[in-house]
Amino acid sequence: MTDLITVWQRSTVAELSWTTTSGPSGIPVVPLVWRGRPCAALPYSMAETALSLRGRRVAFSVSAEDAGGRTAVVGTGPVEVFEDVEGTEFVEHMVEQEAVKHPPTRLRADSLMARRENWWWVSRLLVSLASVEEQHEPHPRTRAGDALLVRDRAGSPEVGVVTAEDWSDRPARSVGLWSREGGLLEGAQEPVFVFSHQYSPDFERWERWSRSGRLDGETLVVDGVEGAPTGTDPSGPLQPYRLLERLSNHRSLARACRSGITAAESRLAP
Repeated sequence: MTDLITVWQRSTVAELSWTTTSGPSGIPVVPLVWRGRPCAALPYSMAETALSLRGRRVAFSVSAEDAGGRTAVVGTGPVEVFEDVEGTEFVEHMVEQEAVKHPPTRLRADSLMARRENWWWVSRLLVSLASVEEQHEPHPRTRAGDALLVRDRAGSPEVGVVTAEDWSDRPARSVGLWSREGGLLEGAQEPVFVFSHQYSPDFERWERWSRSGRLDGETLVVDGVEGAPTGTDPSGPLQPYRLLERLSNHRSLARACRSGITAAESRLAP
């Protein structure tokens, strides 16, 4: 079996999935390695999500066939969340890793001057997998309609790859799912979260699309909708932002990160 850390280290995009009392969820992440562990360094615009993971079990996955891993892999285990408000650990151990995989980081943090100007981008919440307790190799996502299915199994996220003929963008609709690994899904009316992600060539646009609801046998009864797959490639295509859109996105992200950092400084003050 392929080792998770090996695939994680050589891949360009990955996913982090978890379950809570509100139901399963997941996000795309840049796969990094910190202290020999799989890690995702989330910006402070995602502070609420990162902090909610403390004390939970999560799944780290590489699912896209063209992500660099050559094979899909999912590893599950307990998570640790470290607030690197000053960005010390990120700059020392991970910024170069991320700059290679994520062009926006190359622009915002590839030099001392860039880091000073974009100081809000190097402050991170480091979400790392303390240990890999379970691992399996699902069928990789090879088409735009392929997605990750996340559901709760005794407090741990169970992650597989599914597809559908038509991802309805309307709530209260039923969507027939097929497991890319063969066999039946055998849903028992449990809450599930189905998601995937796609990005523009410059990664300024990196968007998740998702469907949430309950799985009844092989049918997803949808009660929540976010976005939709585009094209025929699981990684896109999304058109890059135009100049004004790029500036607006940058400013919005900076505001959200600064707000999260201010809250962290207040929360962590002695």
